[in-house]
Amino acid sequence: MSRPVFSPPAFPRHRALRVAAAVALSTTLLTGCAGGEGPADEPASAASSLKGFPVTIDNCGTRTTYEKPPERAVTIHQHPAELMLALGLKDRMVGTAFSDSAVLPRYRKDFAAIPELAKKEPSFETVLNADPDFVYGGYGSAFAGNEGRSRKAFAEAGIDTYLNREYCGEKRVSMKDTYDEIRAIGAIFGVRGRADKVVAGLQRRVERTTRAVRGARAVPVFVYDSGDKAAFTAGGKGLGTEIIRLAGGRNVFDDLDEVFGDASWEQVVARKPEVIAIYDYAGAGSVERKKRFLLSQPALADVPAVKNKRFVVLPLTATVVGVRPPYAASDLARALHPEKFR
Repeated sequence: MSRPVFSPPAFPRHRALRVAAAVALSTTLLTGCAGGEGPADEPASAASSLKGFPVTIDNCGTRTTYEKPPERAVTIHQHPAELMLALGLKDRMVGTAFSDSAVLPRYRKDFAAIPELAKKEPSFETVLNADPDFVYGGYGSAFAGNEGRSRKAFAEAGIDTYLNREYCGEKRVSMKDTYDEIRAIGAIFGVRGRADKVVAGLQRRVERTTRAVRGARAVPVFVYDSGDKAAFTAGGKGLGTEIIRLAGGRNVFDDLDEVFGDASWEQVVARKPEVIAIYDYAGAGSVERKKRFLLSQPALADVPAVKNKRFVVLPLTATVVGVRPPYAASDLARALHPEKFR
C-alpha cells in the first residue's frame, strides 16, 4: 500500500544542517543490520574521538556522512535501544520509545535512566523536543511518512536517521546482517572496537548452538505472531527464519516473501508444523490467550504441534535484528532438540 507524501510543518529547523564532507569519497562505506551482547570496555573517550571520521553509511537507500559521532540519539522501538546499550552508549541517548517486552536484565538499569518519549511511536514534534541529532528506528513504522516521521522530514530538520536493515526490504536477512548492523552503529558512534567485541561474543554463541544441533533433523516450525481469521506469521525475508534454521528447524512459511505476512489456517494445517513458536509482545494478546485460541480450533486439532502441545515462546524483540537473536537461536534449539543439550 502506497503512503501519502508528507510535507513537514513550517517551523524553524531544530538544528543546523550538517555540511557534507568534500572528502566523502575517501570515507569508509558500510552497510548494516544488527545484534550484540555483553558489556563494552572500550574507553569512553573513544566515543568523542574524531579518529575514523568522517564515515559514510549507506542505509536503506539513504547515504549519510558523519563528521563526528552523534551526541544526542533517540531510539524508536526496543531493539535499537538495547543494541546501543550493548555498545556502552547510554550517555549518547536522550530518549527511547515503544518498549514492547521486558528489557534484558543487564540493560534494565541503564534503560530506565533514559527518558521514555512515548509508549508507542512518538510524534515528530515529540522527537524534536528531545533535541536529537540522530534517530534510530527498529521497524519501518518508526519513519512512517503518513504519521509525519519520514526520514526526509527528519533530514530537513537537520537530524540524521538510521533504519534497522531488516526493514529495508531488499533481501532475506541473515545473522550476518545482525553483525553488520552492530558494526555500522559502532562506526557511526566511533566505537568500532566495542562493536567487534560484541560481534565476537555473539558469533561464539551461534557457533555453540549450531555445533550442538549439527546432523539433527530439521523440525518444521510455524511462527504464530497473532491473528484469528488468518495467521500473521514470520516470512522468509525476516531474521526469524534464520533463527529457526540455526536452531535446527525449518520455518514452514519460509517461502513467504515478506518479513511478516498472513497465511491461511488451511496452509498451516497442510504444512504440518511439529512446533509452534509464539511471539510474545505487548499489544498482541497474552501468550496464554494465544495458546487457548490455537488449542480451541477444531481445524487445527490434528496439526502435530497442536496435538502434542509443543509451544515455544519467544519475545518478539529476540527475533529481529538487535542484541538478542543469537540467544533466541540457542533457546529455540533447546526446545526443538532437547536431547542434544542433556
